[in-house]
Amino acid sequence: MARLSLNKASLHKESAKLKRYRQYLPSLDLKRRQLMAERAKGLAQLKTTELQIEQCRQKVSETLPMVSYRDINLNDLVKVSAVEIGEENIVGITVPILRKVDLVTMTYSPYLKPHWADALVVQLKLMLELKLRQQVDRRRLTILEAAVKKVTQKVNLFDKVLIPKTERNIRKIRIYLSDAERADVVRAKMTKQLRIKQGV
Repeated sequence: MARLSLNKASLHKESAKLKRYRQYLPSLDLKRRQLMAERAKGLAQLKTTELQIEQCRQKVSETLPMVSYRDINLNDLVKVSAVEIGEENIVGITVPILRKVDLVTMTYSPYLKPHWADALVVQLKLMLELKLRQQVDRRRLTILEAAVKKVTQKVNLFDKVLIPKTERNIRKIRIYLSDAERADVVRAKMTKQLRIKQGV
């Protein structure tokens, strides 16, 4: 760590640093608050998606209890053909957003599948889309939480470390310069009095 120089140039440098820190801190704090609001929205969205998944499960268990019958092959009724995940910029942080899900219903014979297979296909499509949304919501929330943590650390660094340290440095330099100025004045007076006594 560089030793603090106790002179006017150092005072000017420290004052400029303090000014920059104080200008930067409000925008950093605003970014932190915006990210926290987005994180809260993301958490609410994830909870909503998880609630919809649970409601879908509940509906299937209530209306289609025969799904649990293992002798009927219900595999490959619905497949995901394409998923489009875009990106959204939130105060400089890139987060994923689910834009589109393409689901394909596989063709099946109504004679080989039970009559309730159509109702099951509807629920499977809904569940697949919800599961994909849940994955994207979780990823989004993870990114936002990491961003909030990082920005909070920066805010704390400025607010609790850099600004107080710079203020202490400025105070220290001012006290030293004030003492040095006072000492110069005292020395000048003593020199003047000594000259007067010596008759110079």
